[in-house]
Amino acid sequence: MYHPGPPVFHEGQKGWKCCKPRVLTFEEFLAIPPCTTGKHSTVDDTPAPEPVQATEEPAAPATATATAPAPAPAPEPVESKLPERPTNTPAKPVEEEPDSDDPDAEIPANATCRRKGCGATYTGPETREEKCVHHPGAPVFHEGSKGWSCCKRRVLEFDQFLKIPGCTEKVRHMFVGKAKPAGEEKVETVRNDFYQTASSVNVSLYLKKIDKERARVDLAEKTITFDLPTSENKRFQDTYNLFAPIDPEKSSFRVLGTKLELTLVKADGTSWPVLRSDDKWTGERIQIGNAGRA
Repeated sequence: MYHPGPPVFHEGQKGWKCCKPRVLTFEEFLAIPPCTTGKHSTVDDTPAPEPVQATEEPAAPATATATAPAPAPAPEPVESKLPERPTNTPAKPVEEEPDSDDPDAEIPANATCRRKGCGATYTGPETREEKCVHHPGAPVFHEGSKGWSCCKRRVLEFDQFLKIPGCTEKVRHMFVGKAKPAGEEKVETVRNDFYQTASSVNVSLYLKKIDKERARVDLAEKTITFDLPTSENKRFQDTYNLFAPIDPEKSSFRVLGTKLELTLVKADGTSWPVLRSDDKWTGERIQIGNAGRA
């Protein structure tokens, strides 16, 4: 099972040229199921992406023209007269990371390190002692270039991006993480944002791995009640008192890998300065499209 087309990253959306799903986060992109079935092959016959006019590393700006006179020799830097610093200073020992695996945790065979850019596979107890070289930052795709927010290297091809070596080292890999305590963990608050059009308010609640089968969202004219359990033994429960009334019958929601999205249809066309009636006003009203005429 594979994608015969190249990856497509455009205006924040991510997907594959050979099929239609488009997502916003890199984790959702990696989870898009393959669209084609075929035989395994050692030859990469993926169509080459269209050429992009860019370079891997930006060239340094020119500082002189061909006809300009050669610069005068620079004076000897002051630093050269200072005693040289030792180059073999031992590195400070790295302490045990709080997100490493528990020493007694059972790791399934062929488990992959959870840290981004590492890709190490668990092959036995000796794998626990290997160092983990990874990327602690997020993927960055901008104007055709691809890289990580934690380091400076940028490339053009997606395959090259996957091969960028990690820039941060930890003592051990993280195949399963810390053991979760017994009982369900309550999530007190989640980050949210929204934008609006003349007829609707579009809301995002950021909570990872919501259990679609057990999640409940009750829409009423002036309130929304959430009961959102996750596959990580967490649960978010709350009631939002909305700034203005909505039409519950026409409003909707959907669960994604990293968030809950709601489309709230306005009942009276009011412009919303805030999402909840008890939110502090900032003076801004984020709206897309033209407002209806009075």
